[in-house]
Amino acid sequence: MFELLGISLLLAGLLTFNSLASLVTAACWRVSGRLTSRWSAHARARLIFLLRTLPALLAVFCGIFLLVPAYLAFEPRHTAESVSLKLGLLALLSAVGIGFAVARSIAAWRATVRLTNDWLRKAEPIIIEGVNITTYRIDHTFPVIAIVGVLRPRLFVANQVLKILSADEIAAAVAHENGHLEARDNLRRGLMRACGDALLIVPTGRWLDSDWAEAAEEAADESAAQQGVGVALDLASALVKIARNIPRGARPTMPAGVFLLGDDETKGIKWRVRRLVELAQSGRRPQYRRSSFASPLIWNAVAFSLIVTACLFRTQAILGSVHSLIEQAVHFLR
Repeated sequence: MFELLGISLLLAGLLTFNSLASLVTAACWRVSGRLTSRWSAHARARLIFLLRTLPALLAVFCGIFLLVPAYLAFEPRHTAESVSLKLGLLALLSAVGIGFAVARSIAAWRATVRLTNDWLRKAEPIIIEGVNITTYRIDHTFPVIAIVGVLRPRLFVANQVLKILSADEIAAAVAHENGHLEARDNLRRGLMRACGDALLIVPTGRWLDSDWAEAAEEAADESAAQQGVGVALDLASALVKIARNIPRGARPTMPAGVFLLGDDETKGIKWRVRRLVELAQSGRRPQYRRSSFASPLIWNAVAFSLIVTACLFRTQAILGSVHSLIEQAVHFLR
């Protein structure tokens, strides 16, 4: 009973922490998101990614460094307490949520493998100037120009794209895709999918997912527009041409990839084209600096802070207080 009760409390704690943190971060973004309208798209994308993944990280951190040590230190091995129906249902809901998150990640990985293998069977390797990853030409009904994969990203370009775009427009589209590569957007998309909400009824994370996708595309546009006014206009022209060549009702499956049109090829394209034209007309390049989070010094400082915090959490006084909260929770859920 000691082990079963401990596992149930851990699962219930993960669900509680993640649910509350997800609601708080989603509400904060809903309220304060407008305040970031003047930020660069790069900054907005980084902030949204942090808000989206923070609840799961906090839940795991609190579970490992608070709940588990407190339970092991203060709970009698031969406890008479049993798993109540309420606690059991809460733990089951948490387990189902974790299972769904794992299943989504595995499904996305398998779909990516199938998609990549399918495209590779009819692909022809090509070389495009400015592209530093393996590039393939494929026959596809959708005007695809996309980066697929996380560990070994590949660029796939449909034949019709190479035909309808000029050399300058292709270069601008490549600059956009390079922006995704530098930001590691495929990896971030995968992490966000893995950190899906434990809330199975209230899909609070979908707001952040949608806003991040828009910000990530705008950030890649900004990265391309950095190269000059002409590149911004060429990218806007490429977006319009590709959008006009989309077959009615067609949409590619992109489980772990980013393609030029993003996740919304109607409203999103209109906004992006307008933004690129505004950048070109203003004659200024968007100011983009590589995130300071890429600095090893910053990451070392964060890791050291987490280690120190974890050590502080393991003090007997704090663990005793946490165990008291656990006892109150068990009593409440009887």
